[in-house]
Amino acid sequence: MSVFLLILVGVFALNLAWAIGSVRLARHVPGRVGWIVLNLGFVTAQLVGLATLGFGRARGMSWDRALPKFALSAVLLWNLLGLGLLLLAGMAALVLRLGRFGRRRRGGAAPPPPPEPGHVSRGQFIKMTALAAPSAFTVLVSAISQAQLRHFRVRPFVLPVAGLPRDLDGMTIAHVSDMHLGELTTAPVLRAMVKTVNDLKADLVLLTGDLINHDLADLSEGLVLASAMQGRYGHCMIEGNHDLFESRAVFEASAHRSSVPFLVNQSLTARVRGCPVQLLGLRWDPSGMADRDQVIGGATRALLAQRDPGAFPILLAHHPHAFDAAAAMGIPLTLSGHTHGGQLMLGEDLGVGPMLYRYWSGHYLRANSQLIVSNGVGNWFPLRVDAPAEIVHLTLRRA
Repeated sequence: MSVFLLILVGVFALNLAWAIGSVRLARHVPGRVGWIVLNLGFVTAQLVGLATLGFGRARGMSWDRALPKFALSAVLLWNLLGLGLLLLAGMAALVLRLGRFGRRRRGGAAPPPPPEPGHVSRGQFIKMTALAAPSAFTVLVSAISQAQLRHFRVRPFVLPVAGLPRDLDGMTIAHVSDMHLGELTTAPVLRAMVKTVNDLKADLVLLTGDLINHDLADLSEGLVLASAMQGRYGHCMIEGNHDLFESRAVFEASAHRSSVPFLVNQSLTARVRGCPVQLLGLRWDPSGMADRDQVIGGATRALLAQRDPGAFPILLAHHPHAFDAAAAMGIPLTLSGHTHGGQLMLGEDLGVGPMLYRYWSGHYLRANSQLIVSNGVGNWFPLRVDAPAEIVHLTLRRA
């Protein structure tokens, strides 16, 4: 069974558990029938959404085109975020209840008296809040996400680079990653992104993977958007994991036929202000999480064997952990994406980013080697917290 189907089965089970739990929770609150109808209707809508995604996937359809954008956002936000928060709240409530039960067994506080007719007790208010929370959370956060999906920023960095050739002092790079063309990041948004990139008038435009979200039907338009981004001295792109979900062979063949130089464990040399700049593009490897870093390191070292000692090298690697091997081999600049800035962050070092990655957003330095990880300009998940979508604009200076 695929990971997608395992997740689908798990969230189906959790939704059914909440449906049963909500009926029990509503037994002793005012408006019992209304609360039950609200929550059973909410769970039914979620299960229909999940079934639509699963049915589409089983028939070979792209899961992110099975539902309208708002409905897709609501299903993703509730089942991949809301259910987790509900579980945490349920565990906290269980701990508090066990604590109260223990105090009563020891002869402590007596149970609260029943509320007077027409009054809502504190316990009933808490239960009604819990009953309203799933639907209110999902609608509110989905509405917030729709506005987010239309916005991105330009994030500037000025990097002092040791050994930068004199002719490259002041060289600029527009770093674009994780466009995820699909249902959540549509072509109109990305056309605005293309205009922003071109307005930067960068020397190089470098794309570090995930041009499409999933569906190869979007690839033709994605390649048109990629080719429309123009650098003074050239542009190129590499692949990311989402590009290859349907077919690596089809994606790579189509990308190679496009007008955008496409690097798969290959390099090309651009002449920027008359100075050679070697762009080294790392292939995405589908290895599992257990040996991912080892595989990335080996692939990076093999690619860097192509390094031209007479050119300034830049490594393009979708996964930022390639920086370890790049730094060990003295590559001055690595550009990556993949992490979406951690997607859901509660502070600079607290959130999904540091849970999954050593490098997840912004600038990292090791000796004379530097890494820039872009938050990405597109979205596969509809909500970002403290990890805004972005285009990165780099200016390189002689250290």
